[in-house]
Amino acid sequence: MSIEFFLTSLVVVLTPGTGVLYTMGAGLTRGTRAGVVAAVGCTLGIVPHMMAAITGLAALLHTSALAFQVLKYLGVAYLLYLAWSMLRETGTLTVSPDTETRSTARVVTSGVLINILNPKLTIFFFAFLPQFVHAGASNPVLPMIQLSAVFMALTFVVFVGYAKLASLVRHHVISRPRVLTWMRRTFAGAFVALGVRLALAER
Repeated sequence: MSIEFFLTSLVVVLTPGTGVLYTMGAGLTRGTRAGVVAAVGCTLGIVPHMMAAITGLAALLHTSALAFQVLKYLGVAYLLYLAWSMLRETGTLTVSPDTETRSTARVVTSGVLINILNPKLTIFFFAFLPQFVHAGASNPVLPMIQLSAVFMALTFVVFVGYAKLASLVRHHVISRPRVLTWMRRTFAGAFVALGVRLALAER
């Protein structure tokens, strides 16, 4: 693994997106444990994109407008659903002093879906990973798997860090109704903005 790959991956992972927002929301609303669980879900959501890139399935999304549009709008719909759930104080990111209101499986599933329903991530892997595989490699699949594992490890560590930071201010949020209200609106607005951004994305 080159230092260039590590630094590029770190910048990509640190850049706030739907996964970061979801993980921070979980940490802020339900504490560190929920944030870590959310980070696990978002990290696992990378696996399908990684496999698609390695097996060449990403080429389908790159060349097929229909396949890309279908996956894209499923992702948009899910982001809007998260925003609506936040505003209604129900669903994935409900702010509550009770850290056990949602099962681990549901939090992980939501994290996985957030990343799976983002076609740009598959295309990113398709374009990103091959650049760091030696041209003369006899079996390029193995180094691509290794690089993907590093990327996933970085994602998990960084997302846990975001969740921990969010959980540190959690008690200040849940004890202040006005802060709570604005936090819900901010997260909902962010999900809508990300949904619009995804809807406008081109292959």
